[in-house]
Amino acid sequence: MKHRENVTGFAAHVALWSARHRTLAIIGWIAFVVGVTVLSGHFGTLEATESDAGHGESGRATVLVEQAGFPVRPAGEMVIVKGADRAAAVADVTRSLRGRAEVDAVAEPLTSPDGQASLVTFTMTGDPETAKDRVQPLLDTVAAVQGRHPGVYVAEAGDASGDKIIGDSLDEGLTRLSLLSIPVTLGILLVAFGAVVAALIPVGLALTAIVAAIGLLAGASRLAPTVDTTTHVMLLVGLAVGVDYCLFYIRRERDERRNGADPHRALVIAAQTSGRSVWVSGLTVIVAMAGMFFTQDATFTSFGMATILVVATAVLGSLTVLPALLSALGDRVDAIKIPGLYRRNSEGRVWRAVLRVVLAKPLISTIVAVGVLAALSAPALDLRTKGESIEDVSPKQPIVQTMVAIGEAFPAEVVPAEVVVKAATVRGPQFAAALADFRRAAAASGQLREPIEVRVNPAGTVAIVSVGLAGNGSDRTSERAVETLRETVAPGAFGKLAGSTVAVTGDTAESMDFNQRLSDSLPWVFGFVLGLAFLLLLVSFRSVVVALTGVLLNLLSVAAAYGMLVFVFQYGHFESVLDFKSGGGITNWMPLFLFIILFGLSMDYHVFVLSRIREGHDRGLPTRQAVSEGIGRTAGVITSAAMVMVAVFALFATLPLVSTKELGVGLAAAVLLDATIIRAVLLPAVMALLGDKNWWLPRWLNWLPEVAHDLPPAAVDAQPRQERELTPAA
Repeated sequence: MKHRENVTGFAAHVALWSARHRTLAIIGWIAFVVGVTVLSGHFGTLEATESDAGHGESGRATVLVEQAGFPVRPAGEMVIVKGADRAAAVADVTRSLRGRAEVDAVAEPLTSPDGQASLVTFTMTGDPETAKDRVQPLLDTVAAVQGRHPGVYVAEAGDASGDKIIGDSLDEGLTRLSLLSIPVTLGILLVAFGAVVAALIPVGLALTAIVAAIGLLAGASRLAPTVDTTTHVMLLVGLAVGVDYCLFYIRRERDERRNGADPHRALVIAAQTSGRSVWVSGLTVIVAMAGMFFTQDATFTSFGMATILVVATAVLGSLTVLPALLSALGDRVDAIKIPGLYRRNSEGRVWRAVLRVVLAKPLISTIVAVGVLAALSAPALDLRTKGESIEDVSPKQPIVQTMVAIGEAFPAEVVPAEVVVKAATVRGPQFAAALADFRRAAAASGQLREPIEVRVNPAGTVAIVSVGLAGNGSDRTSERAVETLRETVAPGAFGKLAGSTVAVTGDTAESMDFNQRLSDSLPWVFGFVLGLAFLLLLVSFRSVVVALTGVLLNLLSVAAAYGMLVFVFQYGHFESVLDFKSGGGITNWMPLFLFIILFGLSMDYHVFVLSRIREGHDRGLPTRQAVSEGIGRTAGVITSAAMVMVAVFALFATLPLVSTKELGVGLAAAVLLDATIIRAVLLPAVMALLGDKNWWLPRWLNWLPEVAHDLPPAAVDAQPRQERELTPAA
């Protein structure tokens, strides 16, 4: 391909280079994907440890324990027996378990405070990491005891059985999601394009970008260790943005070819318009994802690094190998047309009809749209957060029912706190006296319970004192107990030891410290994401109004998503449909994570639509006409892109954890609202009301760089042609 005309913009120059060297661009992309994948297999990916994930006092306690050299703790299991006449069943459980090779030690049965239940605890032999693979015979043994004693309730739960039943269920669900998301995406694209080749290109490029990003993650994990769900988040985000970027690019190139442009000019226009939108949108999404680093949390940092890599890789593929493929295929990009689906004109008639009404009555449309979003957002004013617990798994799972029963009868056994004491020595009379003081203070507090157990490291310098908490482990009662333990009981008893360091950890304490870490980081995350998004829009469109309305509209979609999450998961609507039980709050990490992801993905659409509107404005069209043309011409592609995202995100609602259901419902609902009420109604209505004020820029900001949105000039010898249907290239 010869360079026959002057073009401007980074994306256009890259596209033309790729088109002129398409073989090199395609082979280079394949080599890049294969190369980073091979290298990642050689170096491996570092995973976050418990100390990496810790915060505050509980994080310091975890570090003390890791450095103390405690022997590996065996996997622990519990068997609850409930019923008035349960003595024979308890004896049967104890006898049956002691006869199993998988069992290391069985403790004496405990009786619940109300006298209605007994608890048999035991530990398993072997590596606790693989205990889930050896626990099934024990589950069968307990089930056999239940069969021999039908008059009482006998059930097992614990570390290994939880990992097996819940972990396997989650892994199975994530694997199913990964496998389903690809054919679902492909099916939507087949409907959108009506041609097999055009549908395969976005899926292929998105998948290779995801594979390459996973390879790059091996190196990045040296800076930000990964957590086990990172690759699934990469698939989620990678498919969403990778498909969208290709969709925007291919649709524009196809439209220009149908309007009579030759292959070169069609590619130049697509690169200089959609290509530019891709890298601006990608940069905006990356900025949003970078906000996760401010949390200083291992999970958020891992997700942030992973999503940045997958978005950057998707942008790279869209700007380099995609133009090369389009240049090589020519009109054959529409090969293998699907009868009944292939259409010459892809502009949405429904959205054009809606747009005519909106632009005719912009004030009424604005009031109605804002009213609907406000109504959806209203429940968010009552948003409450909570930590994750066993009750966040489907209530139909037998192990969930067992853990709930154990928690109700023996709360101190399920959610104990741990006081980590480091001193010159934790053996001898001085520590024994401190421990006695601790027992007395714990009993006097009314918030701390027996059993109180002690473990000491081999060196005798660190002790872990386990103590039960009042409450259920996740309520305010348990949190107050931890506060009492931290502020008075633990330091009062153990702080007198020579050179002592005292820190409290445990599930409740960790959840409290995590919540505090998120609260402290919220202003930084919101300020960073909103501020840089505003600056990027300001520079890209040279308009304070466009930048400000863009940020506000995206905040509206996030608020609506929060409101729907509260309505469904906090208030407990649709429990039977989604197979969950409301815990009276939203998972504590969800609001911040959803804000970052939704803001990034919303800007994806926003940049694309605004670029098309600004393109018309720069050609001299009045604002309303530019809005009508810009949104009307992008309605079809926005609908298709939104359908891909909604379908992929909705699959997360099928997973067994409440947090993954919240993620799926929140993302799917927000994207659907964003692509309909926000982009098709509120955006055009607001821009129509503002008119030329949309493009206001103070004089003191005239130093901002000029970014061309208009189309490149046609070649001198090019003749205008009528719209035509694409035909295969020879």
